[in-house]
Amino acid sequence: MARAGRALDKEETMAKSKLTRVAVRIGSAIGKADRKAHQVARAGVMAKAELEQIAKQVDTLKRQLQKTTKRLKKALS
Repeated sequence: MARAGRALDKEETMAKSKLTRVAVRIGSAIGKADRKAHQVARAGVMAKAELEQIAKQVDTLKRQLQKTTKRLKKALS
């Protein structure tokens, strides 16, 4: 009977170590996914800022084009 108890202890230990290994792998995968999500979020913020700068440049160019068009029309009339 004592031997059966030891065998169960060994099986429990093996099962716990397997669970621990699986938990570590799951934790690692979650950590990697979390890092990637942060990278994507950071890239999104940077892209948004760049897009705002480009929009401002486009507005400036649009105003310049309107002024130039107005001057050209005046010069031709």
